[in-house]
This record gives sequence, C-alpha cells and structure tokens, in this order.
Amino acid sequence: MKNIILGVTGSIAAYKAADIVNVLTKDGYNVDVIMTKGGMAFITPLTLQSLSKNRVYTEVFQEDYPREIKHISLAKKADLLLIAPASADIIGKMANGIADDMLSSVVLAIKDIPRYIAPAMNTNMYENPIVQDNLARLKKYGFQIIEPKEARLACGDLGKGAMADVDVIIQTVKKCFEG
Repeated sequence: MKNIILGVTGSIAAYKAADIVNVLTKDGYNVDVIMTKGGMAFITPLTLQSLSKNRVYTEVFQEDYPREIKHISLAKKADLLLIAPASADIIGKMANGIADDMLSSVVLAIKDIPRYIAPAMNTNMYENPIVQDNLARLKKYGFQIIEPKEARLACGDLGKGAMADVDVIIQTVKKCFEG
C-alpha cells in the first residue's frame, strides 16, 4: 500500500480535500492528512479523519509516543507528498525553508519522494512576482506544480488561481505511481 501525505492549507479550496482523501482511500492508498491552522478554518480535521481512517495531524509538538518524533516518522514512511490546496503562505514557507508548523516541518524532513503542490489563491496573489519566484524556487528543488485553473474565484474575480480539478489531482498522483 502506498503512503501519501496530504497537506491541507488555508484556502476555500480546502473543502475539495475531502474528495481527494475519499477517492485515494477508496482506491487503496493510505492517506495521512496534515492541516495548517488556515486549512482548519475551512474544513474540520474530523471530516478528513473520517474519510482517511487515520488521525489528522495539526500540531508539530503534539507527540503521543515519546519514542517517535512524528514529523520525522511521517516523512520517512511517505511515498508521495501532495499539498492541495497550497496557499501562498505554505508555498513561501517551503521555498524559504521555514518549518514553523507540522506541515512545513514534515516537508523539510521529506527526502527523495515525489512532491506535488496544487496552488489555490486569488489571481493577484498567484501572479504576484514573489509567489511566482517561490514557485520557481520550489521547481528548482524538485517540487512539481499541479497548475491552477482559470475560473470565477470565491472573491468574485475571474482569473487563474483556482485549484486544479480533483480528478486532475487524482490522476497526477496515480500516474506518478504507475511510472
């Protein structure tokens, strides 16, 4: 069974994480979900726990087993990292090596596995040169970007920044394991 870490960050697209977890779990993948505080503002950990059948991780210093450093053990067992939705905040943290929460700590502890991010944010944020530079830096470090689509955004704007469709994300993950 392949182990996937799904990071869920602060974006209205966080509700789509439930569909991602549901499909991947039903298709036989083990999904460990890590949520940021922003992600939890949009969808509850209980929803994703119910669908994944696994505990959802939210706090880096919540160590239930003293002999295990959870952000390290999760990173070691992972076969693939997927952050969907990936907010500008987590993209900036990852691009600059910041590890101040559970998700960013796990990201820095991961080595030699496929790493995908599916950005989701307002068009102005997505097109901001700082965000674009951070995405370019992540690509240089081996991250693969699942490009956002152009759509009517939650704020009412029309433009690029909506998270890729769930089926596109699922197919990207499955294709990674086929190759």
